[in-house]
Amino acid sequence: MGKRKKETMEFRFYEVPQGEAVLALLGDSWIRRYGHDGSVHLHFHNLMEIGYCIDGTGELYLNEERHRYEPSMFSVIPANYPHITVSDGEDTNFWEYIFFDPAQVVCELYPDNPICQRHMTEMVNRNALLLKEKENVILLEMIRLVMEEMRGKQPHYTSMVKSMVRGIVIELIRLNEKRLKMESGIKSEPDDATKSNQITAALEYVSEHYAEPVQVCELAEACSMSETHFRRLFKKNMNMSPMDYVNLIRIQKACDLMKRSDDSMDTVAMKCGFATTSTFDRNFKKYLSTSPYQWKINPENYERKILDFKISALKGW
Repeated sequence: MGKRKKETMEFRFYEVPQGEAVLALLGDSWIRRYGHDGSVHLHFHNLMEIGYCIDGTGELYLNEERHRYEPSMFSVIPANYPHITVSDGEDTNFWEYIFFDPAQVVCELYPDNPICQRHMTEMVNRNALLLKEKENVILLEMIRLVMEEMRGKQPHYTSMVKSMVRGIVIELIRLNEKRLKMESGIKSEPDDATKSNQITAALEYVSEHYAEPVQVCELAEACSMSETHFRRLFKKNMNMSPMDYVNLIRIQKACDLMKRSDDSMDTVAMKCGFATTSTFDRNFKKYLSTSPYQWKINPENYERKILDFKISALKGW
């Protein structure tokens, strides 16, 4: 695949259906040519993605590193991690996916130990991976079991899936701990391409702290940059300011909260990080062209806008 000049980056917002442990994207609709829609671009999302390649070959871009894939390989991609799948030539590929929030699983595993929760969450999200079946038999078998349970939905499948997802998270923690030990604590200086993706730390910070007052200086500090350099790099990669991104995430969280609760708009605004209800209303209209009240009355009319919201980000390779 040749060098690409300027690309766009998309943010894809996924939801785990209420009562389920994962969002599963399965079946023939995922037999397609990946990355050949005329505007090849990286994307990232708000949940961990695990994909299994059933058929086909191609390249998986993790940030700006290319990896060859083939059948029976699988990918593990944390939230807020830019990536794209590009199938070879004219051939179709068959991938299936599950999405979930590993932080929620970790909290359930260690309910009374916040320090352990933080460490384990950082460890499970430490690396984006493309793995071979023969080297990760146990992990892949649990992933397959989750997919088959979600496909068949036999009695008690939700309990089975929840148990398997816990096992997947523990195996990923083990795997990343092993990789960390192999690195022996030696880190090389990042090249320019890697530096351009250091905003990932800011995206993770927003995901964790959106309900609190967030300042750009805090995001810059999370990325170990000066505020001026961070603002410039963030704008270059995301085509929006850091605070516009923060408010976008808050609106998405507000939509989810309104769907799942009967909280008042004042309460929703407060829980999602808006200092006042009027600020919440103004930002809601900015992104969805309607008021929170109207959205709550009939969310189907507006839901696709927020789920498919694309961050147009000029991206140089």
